[in-house]
Amino acid sequence: MTARPYVLLSVAMSVDGYIDDMRDARLMLSNDEDVDRVDEVRASVDAILVGATTIRRDNPRLLLRSAERRQDRVRRGLAAHPIKVTLTGTGDLHAEARFFTAGDSEKLVYTRDPAVAALREAVGSAATVVGAGTPVDLSVVLDDLAERKVECLLVEGGGTVHTQFLTAGLVDEIHLVIAPFFVGEAGAPRFVRPGRFPQDAAHPMALVETRQIGNLVLLRYLDCPTSDQASGVLGSKPC
Repeated sequence: MTARPYVLLSVAMSVDGYIDDMRDARLMLSNDEDVDRVDEVRASVDAILVGATTIRRDNPRLLLRSAERRQDRVRRGLAAHPIKVTLTGTGDLHAEARFFTAGDSEKLVYTRDPAVAALREAVGSAATVVGAGTPVDLSVVLDDLAERKVECLLVEGGGTVHTQFLTAGLVDEIHLVIAPFFVGEAGAPRFVRPGRFPQDAAHPMALVETRQIGNLVLLRYLDCPTSDQASGVLGSKPC
């Protein structure tokens, strides 16, 4: 059986756990040094995943900023940019989004089986659309990515996607950056939604690094699998 990709979840949040506020403009939770750190992490992975809501809300490019890092990937026989991946249950995506138009990296869209035909028509040749069950099954997504030689997957949100991966026990590592301010808006998006998380008080994660990044702090956690989880189920290659 092909091991599923190693899943690294990356997020920046306010002290009170929000990843954005209610304004139209995107809330900046990182500084320049942290943006460069994330770029370095992106350069180390095979694919970057965001949810369709993040594409609609933030319109991200998901490309490497550093020319040197792009050139290093090419020297190592890799594409200049990691594969872009998204999940959508509704199929509400448009080919004009920068996810599709920016860069020449491979793009993959995983959706519910009944939405495949319409979504393929909507995005055309801009991406490969893959049915992943009804509803979308993350295990199917990870199995398909493994078949495409993805060994390290970076999950960058948003909150619904974070929650889905974490509650399913499919996250091997978390990079959690905390910004030194509060948002305090009840309707603003949070790091995770309510759910039943295997990483509870009885099964805590392992804190393996703390790092000050200007006035931010990075906390790096590893999941602590049981012996039976470690045998063929968890991703085996750290990013």
